[in-house]
Amino acid sequence: MTMTFIRNHQYNLITRQVGLLQQAYDNVSDKKVINGVKNNIHARIIAAFPEATELQIEQLDQAAALSSNDDCLQYLSSLKTNLIAFDTVTEKQIKKLFPKIKKLKVLDLESIDYRYITYLGWTDIATNRLFIVYHLNGKLVGIEGRYTPLTKKSTCFLCNRPQEVALYSAITKFKPTNAASDYYKAIGNYMCVDSTTCNKHITDVAKLEKFITDVVG
Repeated sequence: MTMTFIRNHQYNLITRQVGLLQQAYDNVSDKKVINGVKNNIHARIIAAFPEATELQIEQLDQAAALSSNDDCLQYLSSLKTNLIAFDTVTEKQIKKLFPKIKKLKVLDLESIDYRYITYLGWTDIATNRLFIVYHLNGKLVGIEGRYTPLTKKSTCFLCNRPQEVALYSAITKFKPTNAASDYYKAIGNYMCVDSTTCNKHITDVAKLEKFITDVVG
């Protein structure tokens, strides 16, 4: 029976760590240095799964035995059967999340490989809106806001890599007690315009979940 226990962002973290080991094999001849890199990446991988079972830890532990580039590739490939896919959503579900937008343009849901998705994101160029759909605490939530592309690359606050980004600004639904009726607060940050790229590199969901929570209130 296949155990699905690895989320997309965790698989990205493993891939990044194993990539560091591959670089060591390509550029370092000192076995002590390579063993140090191996021990470090193994520790970081295990730390990313605080709730893993003994059987799951046993599979992740194979990172400690990687001894070549081929081993690294085989290890990453073997973990793909353990990926937890993003729960598929329908166009109807998404439109229900954004009831005020009557002509919402939804991305092509049938073309998505949900194993490699942490969040759904897409832009509507006509309205300069960026939409995010995510499973937060077992509930499907959606947020939308304006995006302003930058003319140069910058660091995305979600995947923490230099990419083509935009300033994404969403209005929070939270209102302080005794706030005026016209009160509003916008929350903004720089994030990838291309969510597919972002999903390939995101290794942690803490910032994403905090951002969504701050917006939805």
